[in-house]
Amino acid sequence: MWKRIALILLLVFSFSLSHPSEASAAGLKSFVDTGDGYQFSYPNGWVQVKVANGPDVVFHDLIEISENVSVVISPVSAGKTLTELGTPTEIGYKLGKVALAPEGSGRSAELVNAAQKETDGKIYYLLEYLVTLPQKQQRHNIASVAVSRGKLFTFNASVPEKRWSKLRRLIDESVNSFTVY
Repeated sequence: MWKRIALILLLVFSFSLSHPSEASAAGLKSFVDTGDGYQFSYPNGWVQVKVANGPDVVFHDLIEISENVSVVISPVSAGKTLTELGTPTEIGYKLGKVALAPEGSGRSAELVNAAQKETDGKIYYLLEYLVTLPQKQQRHNIASVAVSRGKLFTFNASVPEKRWSKLRRLIDESVNSFTVY
């Protein structure tokens, strides 16, 4: 019996080493904010942290704390829809200049992809950035933006560029899981 258990554990372990993207895809947890009306999945092993005067919620990796996801909620003019605020590219450039690389921050944000998707009748803009920090370190940021009940919801995932290829699939799943209601 012990040999069988050891063999099963060895097979699971070797599968996760040889197929890390499949193993990590199963590693998402759900977060639901019924008060503000949004939900998303985040990587297993990440923890929620409180940030004063910042995002509505932030989760980051326990080991690599610079790997994170967050939700920022901003007011929108009454009755405005996401498409009335601008195209994915227009919103992407605005978000890059205002939030990711504001003037004087020493950071730059290059919008590398901007797309639109519709889920359950809601329009979302998916935005991908390459961000360069003042010390020339690079990060990859993916955002999902939506408007609901007079508020602009921005879900952002950020990881160091050196870890992007390993985490891309997991981060894409997390960003695509973001929904507002």
